[in-house]
Amino acid sequence: MKSALLLGAVCGVAIIVGSPCWAAGSWLWSKPATPAVSAGQAPAARDAVVAAVEAALAEGRTVDAAGLLNNALMGGAEDPRFLVLMGETRLARGDYDAALAAFRQVPADGAFAARTLQGEGLALSAQGQAAAAVAALSAATAREPSLWRAWNGLGREYDRRHDWVNAEAAYARALDASGREALPLNNRGYSRMLQGRLGEASADFVAALEKRPDLTAARGNLRLVLALQGDYGRASARGAGRDDSAALLNNAGFAALLRGDYEKAMTLLDEAGQARGAYYPLASENRKLAISLKAQAGRGVGDGN
Repeated sequence: MKSALLLGAVCGVAIIVGSPCWAAGSWLWSKPATPAVSAGQAPAARDAVVAAVEAALAEGRTVDAAGLLNNALMGGAEDPRFLVLMGETRLARGDYDAALAAFRQVPADGAFAARTLQGEGLALSAQGQAAAAVAALSAATAREPSLWRAWNGLGREYDRRHDWVNAEAAYARALDASGREALPLNNRGYSRMLQGRLGEASADFVAALEKRPDLTAARGNLRLVLALQGDYGRASARGAGRDDSAALLNNAGFAALLRGDYEKAMTLLDEAGQARGAYYPLASENRKLAISLKAQAGRGVGDGN
């Protein structure tokens, strides 16, 4: 799908950069923070800080997590777990350079080396540093095969290379290690969709939504599969939530374009523009592409004539 950037809705992989709960919802949502714990040097106090931070991250409260960690570090506490968690907090907020800086302060040969390598690899992947990301993620899984986010990250990198065999193997390891979490199910489905394995992709998206009904990436991907199978009505129908009708129609039109169903593509893309009620650049560009491809097909371009 070389023109995937023309999709209007959220369709694709669910990027995992920190806790498994961070792929959906707002990373900056905050509620009253867990009361600060004095870190000191007592193991029990440090454990309390770690537990409070991990609870905040699991709920997507990165502001609270960062505040707790800052208090602990400013209080003079020395614990590599705080640096790992700081890296993961920054990673979840999209501050990849700062995340890498935190991870690189963790002792390279300590007990948290594998988790640190996982965090580094995910940050590097998000920055587009593919070779370095694969090296870090591979090292993480070699040290600790149970790190499913590292396996999932490797799957995404292999997808970008169209290395489908290694991508499939990486997602299988991620699913085994995670107990079949929704996010690697979605990402394997997306990988299979890119390969044209639509039935298998659909099954993965359905399984992901059974685990996480709020996983918008899986719901968008399932709609795209329906459209690629020619079921444009179900693909573009609004659900009970706040679906963007214009984006759904645009994506269904784009899928029709990929199928070579150019007349239907233009109809759906016209409907997308009407639903938006204003100029819709994505739908407009997709419509131009549909017109161009239809003209090429009419001239026999690309069929050996």
